[in-house]
Amino acid sequence: MKVMIVEDEGLIALELERIAQDAGHQTVGPVSTVEQALAYAPKSDIALVDLSLSDGRSGAQLARRLIDRYGVDVIFVTGSPESVGNGIEGALDVISKPFTDDRIAGALSRAQALRRDFDGSNAIM
Repeated sequence: MKVMIVEDEGLIALELERIAQDAGHQTVGPVSTVEQALAYAPKSDIALVDLSLSDGRSGAQLARRLIDRYGVDVIFVTGSPESVGNGIEGALDVISKPFTDDRIAGALSRAQALRRDFDGSNAIM
């Protein structure tokens, strides 16, 4: 799976990239703004998205666009998970910072399984 890292804190972005690659995924980015993320969206299957990006608290609006326009699955990785409230329709998970390798890798694994199931059900029709 191609995982886009949408995170404006460099060390965290590198850590997410390492975890995704160690779990066997290709990574796109990291990117730190809505504009950059939208530019890379067509090359991505899933995005790990922080709520606060370089251009403000724009992660939630970005997620909505990634899901609706590009069919990119979204997992939020944020220091303020309460800001997501009851979630955003179509987002797969909300992971709190600080996170563990297992938590990120597990969420990516579940996302990949959901994608496989969805793709498989479409192929039958």
